[in-house]
Amino acid sequence: MKALISKVEMNGVAAAPSSKSYTIRSLMCASLAGGLSRILNPLISDDTEAAADVLEQVGTDITKEESCWLVRGGRLHEPGDYLFCRDSAATFRFMIAISSVIPGKCHLVPGSSLALRPIEPLLNALSQLGVKNQFENKTVIVNGNRLLGGTVNLPGDISSQFISALLLVAPLSDKGMTIQLTTPPTSRPYLKMTLECMRRFEIVVEAPSDFMFFNISKQDYRPTEYFVESDWSSASYLLGVGALSGQVEVTNLNSQSFQGDRIVINLLQAMGGEVMVNENSVKVRKVGLKAIRADLTDCIDLLPTLAMLAAVANGESCFYGINRARLKESNRVLALKEGLARMGIPVAEEKDKLIITGGNPTGAVINSYNDHRIAMAFSILGAAVGNTIIEGAECVSKTYPHFWQTFKQLGGKVKLNVE
Repeated sequence: MKALISKVEMNGVAAAPSSKSYTIRSLMCASLAGGLSRILNPLISDDTEAAADVLEQVGTDITKEESCWLVRGGRLHEPGDYLFCRDSAATFRFMIAISSVIPGKCHLVPGSSLALRPIEPLLNALSQLGVKNQFENKTVIVNGNRLLGGTVNLPGDISSQFISALLLVAPLSDKGMTIQLTTPPTSRPYLKMTLECMRRFEIVVEAPSDFMFFNISKQDYRPTEYFVESDWSSASYLLGVGALSGQVEVTNLNSQSFQGDRIVINLLQAMGGEVMVNENSVKVRKVGLKAIRADLTDCIDLLPTLAMLAAVANGESCFYGINRARLKESNRVLALKEGLARMGIPVAEEKDKLIITGGNPTGAVINSYNDHRIAMAFSILGAAVGNTIIEGAECVSKTYPHFWQTFKQLGGKVKLNVE
């Protein structure tokens, strides 16, 4: 599907969608807890539906009511078919670890783009723990049973999801588990989110402030009622709309959240944006933006949003810690460089740095590479410059199914299914 975006001033109020990351984490924890948990305010999207589907295949009972999922866990069994995780990296990686405590074989299949992303460090870690596994024909096969536990070494600079996967399953190991990182962890806020979610299900994890190791004793997950807060990653596009095209207030935001992308407020202010932060909402108004230098190591998903702001900012913006953006749903460094070049904005890249020289972008045809964050990011710049076509616009359903409705709600002019 193509989306044609016209230039327009956008104004209004919109609620941020629920957090994908917390929805999936709480589903995993609830499935490991013996009894009934209530997941309130879950995000309904491709990724969270993928998590729910595979969990149901291994014995979790999920009843989906309005604004609440009832999850009865603690009775995991061998699935009767392959576990298709779609393109949800969190689902795929977390379920690989959880499969180690499911008696029998689990065959986990990633979607086409996810199959290109790294998985070997997690499989190697499970092998250290005595879990037999293999990766063949784009399928991970895990021979599960009892997880003995012990000490495992894992690199921290490839994906925090590998660490979170081991953390989720560690309390179920016979001897407990010590996870030692061989390199400093990236995306540490996501580790805090995992630990916070586990704590709500009464799991205690010992770790120093630098997260270089984790000690987890044998424990039982306890069912609970879990409220999913709103997603700062998704909110960044709405806040970006305000900075580029008018004035937007985003509601239902937790200003004390562990989510790393909450720093978008600080980065907008550093770029000269007019930002008003209230208890549960943030309002952003269009002003002239200035270039910024920022390390995105712990908030890599903000790169697409910030790149759009940098495209109109006065000066040369430099974003560091961006190498992992090449290993997302698309090579986001390539997608951003290509798309901005089509709009007349100079972009230079180094291994771990992206340099964008602000100017006067013009409308263009943008290849989203079926990446939800690329599609949403270029849509907000498209509203500021007009005459922009986003190819593969339906990919926003991965994390924000109602994005185009919200875009129109704020005054955006978009025609979908254009030729």
